[in-house]
Amino acid sequence: MVNPPLDHDAPTARKPLLTVSFTLADLNRVRHEVEAASRRCGLDHDEIENWVIAVNELMINVVRHGGGRGDLRLLMDRRLTCEVSDQGRGFNTARYVPPTERPPLSDAGGMGLWVVGQMADYLLVDSGPAGTTIRIAARARGSLG
Repeated sequence: MVNPPLDHDAPTARKPLLTVSFTLADLNRVRHEVEAASRRCGLDHDEIENWVIAVNELMINVVRHGGGRGDLRLLMDRRLTCEVSDQGRGFNTARYVPPTERPPLSDAGGMGLWVVGQMADYLLVDSGPAGTTIRIAARARGSLG
């Protein structure tokens, strides 16, 4: 997994596929919408499964750690990307990114970004006191765009 800085080598989205706000009550519906959009982009069954797991982990992190409400944008450029944002208090990204080793299980969490890193081509994180934005790209056998 590559972890470039947010301003370097990140695709710029040209075709928004899905834009939605979510809370805990919306997770199931949004997962289905992400799956349907991914299928239309040509991901195969395994790629879709991994992609939906990664996106779901990001949404769960928002619900659990980012204030309970977030925004998701599914985008197409050269590849399928997802951007999830919240307005939580942010976190120290150095502790979690890049997620090279599996973190120990704990009541506070800490495994979500590691799981995302295993399922996505890259993981870009921008976090501060005004919130967090994370962008990931789907892992695929070839170009989707």
